[in-house]
Formats: sequence, C-alpha cells, structure tokens
Amino acid sequence: MQKFTAHRIYPVSSEPLENAVVITDNAGKILAIESMDRHDPASVAHLNGVLVPGFVNTHCHLELSHMKGKVDTGTGLIPFITGVVTKRNAPAEEIAEAIEKAEQEMLDGGIVALGDISNAPDTFAVKSRGRMRYHTFLELFDFLQDEKAEKTFTDALKVYEQLRHAPGSTATLAPHAPYSVSRALFQKINQFNADSGITVSIHNQETPPEQELFLEKTGGFLEFYSKFGISLESFEPSGKSSIHYALQHMNPALRSLFVHNTLTTRADIAAAQAWSDKVYWATCPNANLYIENRLPDYSAFLDTGARVTIGTDSLTSNWQLSILEEMKTIARYQSYVSFDTLLRWATLNGAEALGFDDTLGSIEPGKTPGLLLLQNLDAKGVPLASATVKRVM
Repeated sequence: MQKFTAHRIYPVSSEPLENAVVITDNAGKILAIESMDRHDPASVAHLNGVLVPGFVNTHCHLELSHMKGKVDTGTGLIPFITGVVTKRNAPAEEIAEAIEKAEQEMLDGGIVALGDISNAPDTFAVKSRGRMRYHTFLELFDFLQDEKAEKTFTDALKVYEQLRHAPGSTATLAPHAPYSVSRALFQKINQFNADSGITVSIHNQETPPEQELFLEKTGGFLEFYSKFGISLESFEPSGKSSIHYALQHMNPALRSLFVHNTLTTRADIAAAQAWSDKVYWATCPNANLYIENRLPDYSAFLDTGARVTIGTDSLTSNWQLSILEEMKTIARYQSYVSFDTLLRWATLNGAEALGFDDTLGSIEPGKTPGLLLLQNLDAKGVPLASATVKRVM
C-alpha cells in the first residue's frame, strides 16, 4: 500500500481536493481517497505540485513516427497529405525504432492510453506488449470510389487479422474522412463493427477545401485527386458541410470520435449531437497549427456542452507527443478554457471516448488510472507555460 498527498488532488470525476491522501495498492489501483487528518504525516509521500490521473491521448498516428521533420509546416492539409503519401516509405528497422521511441515519449509524458490510427501492422508488436491501453482504429479510404470499396475492405481485413492486442485493448475499423470514404465503404465498415459498445473515429472538417468539396464541388481536393488519377465525375455535392455526409453514413449506435474539427460550427455540433448521444470531439491543437495554422473555436464546444478530448496527432505533424503541451497550447491561444476543463478533456473524457473509463480517466476507488504530478504552477495551483509532468505511478 502507498499513500500520496500534494498541494491539490484532482480526481476529475469530483471537485479538486486539498489536505487529502490518495491510497493505492502496489499496482496503482486506487483504494481510497481520505482526509490527511486521518493519517500520520510520516506514512504519506508529500509531493510538490498537483496530483492528476494519467492522460488519455485519443488521436495519434504512431506508425508515422519515423517522419518527424520530413513534411513542412504551414502548408495546409492537401500539401501535407501529399507529403505523407510520397515520403512515408522507409526501412522497416527505421520505422520500428521510431515507433518504440514515440511510445516511450508518451509513457514518460504521462499518457496511459492511446487511440491510434493504423493503416499497416507496423505498430502491432509494440501494442502487443501492453505498456498502455490501446484502441486501434484500422483506417480505411477509397477516395469516394464505390467500385474500390470491396478491395479496400478486403485488404484492410488482412491487416486487421494480424493485430494482437494485450488484454484491455480494443480495435475497430474506421473511416478516414468524409472526403475519402465512399458510401459503399461506409456500409462495409458499419457491417463489420459491432452494433454498440465500441468507438469509431473520423477526421472531420480540418481544412476549407473539405467544406468546399461538399458545399459546391470546388476547391483543392479536385486537383489533388486528379493528380493521383482519381475521377470525381460521379461525386455530387450535398450543399451541406462535410460532417453531414459522415452523419448520413456512420452508425449512431456507436461512440463516434470526430477528430480535428478546426472548422466545426455550433450548428455542426448541434447536428451531430442530435444525431447521437455518443458523440465525442478530439482536438489536436499543435497539429492544427503545424498543418493549417488554425485552431478550432473552443467556445462553440463549450457553449454546446460537447464532450471534447485531446490528441497529439503524429510526429509528422507535431513537435512532440505530449498531452500537457497540447493543454498549454489551448490555454495560450484561448485562455478562457479553464484548467479544470482542459484536465477533464485530457483524462476522463478521453477515457470515456475510447471505452476505457472502467479503469482510467479519474482518481476513484477501484480504478488504476495512473498518477501524475504536475509541477511549476501559479498561485492558484494552475500549471504555467513551463509546467512539467512526472509519473508517480
């Protein structure tokens, strides 16, 4: 048994505590949270900072870790995608080593669970070790070509069958984005996934050309597809923002994680939340700045009661894989988002979105959420820009 106290303890599922003790077993399972007055101070580890549960990273492309620094910043999404497609090949040893280092970086930064996009089996060996809980989104895309859906699906199943998760981790098939998944492929994905109790993700409203394609069949995706020999002749714009195409073809019975959302409006959020009560929104602010030099309007998500989570995206589109750094970026540019709110986004909301809130996301008896110490705080106990994170358990 171990006991910890700090200047403040954030259970997340309840109000912050002072003069409190977190009691765990030696494996990190929370046994109780009690008043400090009930314990001999000599029996308690006194930590300088605030104690929070482990972070949950709901969106990453771990398999792209070898591409750090290979794609320019600030180009916009379409040139970025082109860079990923043309530069991602590398020796297997280089890819494996980069994945190992990236996972260790996340573990050192207090991340205890990851929602990870996979197109290939490159990350599967690391995931099988179970050093954190993983939900693998095996991602499919056929560039809106219905006739390619069957082969795309068959090829994806061959990759999916190679996945060997450690106990506690999960996986689903997932559509890449509205602009890259045909109606036929959506249908096959829905048929494969279970009817409830799981999570799918989709990249959403990340760049103006995505909106232009669905509103008027204009914009940069027409030229992008043409360069790759893909015809959009049969594509008909809906006259609505791209999220409506996704809502039309996804399964509202599943937890749905919409990722990036830099152009998502209050009306879009309201439409999604009317469509299903299982909607979550992943924000990856540093990647949004890296690729498009823009951020979502977080006030729209606060005003609509949206359940926001935090992701890092990949080392191709980010300078590091740190949830704390993502929180700092949001606080720097949209400081009206409170620390308590950011912490919930980074922990309990993420755990719920991935279906991992049975063990993670909050400091509650019966859970094994991981314990993190945040240091370098202001007078109110809120982390400064120079704040650091240290794993306690």
